[in-house]
Amino acid sequence: MKLVLKLFFLIVFGVGFSQNNSSYWQQKVDYKIAIDLDVETHRYKGVQELTYTNNSPDTLYRVFYHLYFNAFQPGSEMDVRSRNIEDSDKRVGDRISKLSPTEIGFIKPQRLTQDGVLLAFEVAGTILEVDLNRPILPNRSTVFKMDWDAQIPVQIRRSGRNNAEGIAYSMTQWFPKIAEYDFEGWHATPYIAREFHSVWGNYDVKIKLDENYIIGGTGYLQNGDKNGLGKKSKGKTRTWHFKAPNVHDFAWAADKDFIHDTYPGPNGVTLNFYYKNHPDIIENWRVLQEKTAQLLAYFNKHIGDYPYKQYSVVQGGDGGMEYAMCTLITGKRKLKSLIGVTAHELAHTWFQFLLATNESKHEWMDEGFTSYISSLAMNEIMSEQKKNPNSSSYRGYNYIATSGKEQPQSTQADRYHTNTGYSIAAYSKGAVFLSQLEYIIGKENLNKTLLRYFKEWAFKHPTPNDFIRIAEKVSGAELDWYLMDWTQTTNTIDYGIKNIVFEKEKTTITIERVGLMPMPIDILVTYEDGLTDNFYIPLQMMRSNKPNPDINKSWTVLPDWAWAYPNYSFVIKKNKKIKSVEIDASGLMADINLENNTYKLK
Repeated sequence: MKLVLKLFFLIVFGVGFSQNNSSYWQQKVDYKIAIDLDVETHRYKGVQELTYTNNSPDTLYRVFYHLYFNAFQPGSEMDVRSRNIEDSDKRVGDRISKLSPTEIGFIKPQRLTQDGVLLAFEVAGTILEVDLNRPILPNRSTVFKMDWDAQIPVQIRRSGRNNAEGIAYSMTQWFPKIAEYDFEGWHATPYIAREFHSVWGNYDVKIKLDENYIIGGTGYLQNGDKNGLGKKSKGKTRTWHFKAPNVHDFAWAADKDFIHDTYPGPNGVTLNFYYKNHPDIIENWRVLQEKTAQLLAYFNKHIGDYPYKQYSVVQGGDGGMEYAMCTLITGKRKLKSLIGVTAHELAHTWFQFLLATNESKHEWMDEGFTSYISSLAMNEIMSEQKKNPNSSSYRGYNYIATSGKEQPQSTQADRYHTNTGYSIAAYSKGAVFLSQLEYIIGKENLNKTLLRYFKEWAFKHPTPNDFIRIAEKVSGAELDWYLMDWTQTTNTIDYGIKNIVFEKEKTTITIERVGLMPMPIDILVTYEDGLTDNFYIPLQMMRSNKPNPDINKSWTVLPDWAWAYPNYSFVIKKNKKIKSVEIDASGLMADINLENNTYKLK
């Protein structure tokens, strides 16, 4: 009896532990931040009250904060890496190494308490290491209060003052931000070059500065007219008070010469546009407003409804960068470029801001998915009429895949050999991941996958496996092979027509697999009379067949092809002469060698 009871408790508690280990959870933070910015010295003092809720099953004995501005100092990891990588980002180059003491950036914590008790801490580059006096137990909250001093760096990368277009302040990564803790542990990633992974929560932010500045960015303004007092004064200040519910970052920009326009977006969303009062850009920024509303409607339809009531497009930064409820973009662009960068950064609202992947580990999930959907949006909104809106991503991928320098997409974002390698892996290969998935499971299934992915994972931190599991549920296909080969290896796709044997009343076609990566195969056969047949060779390990992509055309499903067999033959029993045979007429499969994909009768 004792043995039976013991086994019973082991089973019950074992199952409970297993469920807790596999069930999703995420941490929560609530920030109250107030800063007082001196626009003469570009320094500010900050006070932060942070309520941290530990929703994990773990007891936390220490915490980490990001101090991003510390990257903009000579000798920082960002500086040294930029000066040593073979293809340095031209925006950075050796500029950090040349900053003077009044031009550098820093965040210097002065005092930190936990529930009123002083804490010891240590600054390690862009990370603040904190040992707790009292551990944070599972399902418990604690309150951290910090006083800090900061200096805004000369604008180099994303953040800073006086950017190339004269925007006074691009305030991103500007406050001490607690690091993310998830099922993989702490993510106290140094700020070297890449992007972010942050905790969901609510923000209450007060910004005090010269009253002549206009601020646009994250959140809802709580105290009146966004355009300020409407007149110039000297020595007077104004405090701007914003609240942002359920976001994982807070960004803003400020300038004395901002024009602020509003435009009605879909579903009652107010679109805000902040840009310099400069004659060379005003017309394009006015045209941009309607296009932004159209883009928002497109993303609502194809991914899911934007959940906030405002979105701001703000001139600032050093290119384009997405943040909560806003983006900062450079504004002196030709119209198509201005709309294009807005399309990309707006799409990031879904792919990374609402579907908040870890950009240090899975950068291709935000940059690639964003590139994919924004290219589709531009193709429709701008009437580009491209057969494959992501064709440039295929070209980029093919370049790196055949260069001998490709690294797997599972490489940590800062540890690519080159910036080019990172960019192609993140943007191009990431976009091809989705576009090629259409080839594998069909367009309708891919569309349903994106909608369901948003529905199930918005306001969370999904991983690659979470996405592919959604695609499997929608399509009925087993897709672990696709996720593994495409993202965790540098295996390439190369299928070719090896042989065609013509006999009196039949034709035997032999296809060969040259590359290591498996794929199902679509084959288009065109006869001399102009008629066509479409044949589909299922991949055995996929355990499913793709639906007919075009119900108006023939679609013959052939027996499965198991990956280990290098060759596959099938017979066409028709007394008709074949004019051509083509593997993947859609062009959606990222075959690295198209020369062997087509046979034409000479």
